[in-house]
Amino acid sequence: MSIVRTALPLVLLTSVLTGCAGLQKTDWPTCALVGGVVGAGIGATESSAWAGYGALLVGGTAAAYCWVHGDGDEDGDGVPDSRDKCPGTPHGVKVDANGCPPPAPVVEEAVVVKEETIVIRDVHFQFDKATLTASDKEVLNKIATRLKAEAPTAQLTVTGYTDSVGSDAYNQKLSDKRAHSVVEYLIEEGVPRSSFVSVVGAGESNPVADNKTADGRAMNRRTEIHITR
Repeated sequence: MSIVRTALPLVLLTSVLTGCAGLQKTDWPTCALVGGVVGAGIGATESSAWAGYGALLVGGTAAAYCWVHGDGDEDGDGVPDSRDKCPGTPHGVKVDANGCPPPAPVVEEAVVVKEETIVIRDVHFQFDKATLTASDKEVLNKIATRLKAEAPTAQLTVTGYTDSVGSDAYNQKLSDKRAHSVVEYLIEEGVPRSSFVSVVGAGESNPVADNKTADGRAMNRRTEIHITR
């Protein structure tokens, strides 16, 4: 029985000190409280009069041990120094479980294409005229929707082209009429007139395909809308 009475206080004291070593320095009041309870119990094994002395002695020892050997938090971010991978974090900055501020979100800047050309080849007009057909208007409706979404500062330059069938002068005049027909319809659909800085016909100049073939001539009959943002 005497061996148990002698060993038990040592076991309890060792357990308290070991537990306090795993706490933070600021947890010393907890260590003192637990140590006081254990100390009172140790003292009571000798005599009820020793309970208060035991509580004071062991509680004080546990508190001091906790303060000396406990894990600190130098930057006050709530993460013990032993696992704080980012010491010295400024006060008030939120940190993760490793004591590090979360990475700043990556903001990707939108790449604005300064210039772009929309080539319209599916607008064929009525034969030898600048009058839009119903199918032409369906194509231009999609173009109008896109142009209306452009920034108000976008500038539009419209150029009409023909194939090489006919005289140069005739094709020049026809391409100009067709370019204006396209622009007027786009304006009717809500594209601001002020967005159009130039509307011209270029006739059969600047072919993009061989005028000797039907497919090539179809490629050359086009309207180009150049967008400058």
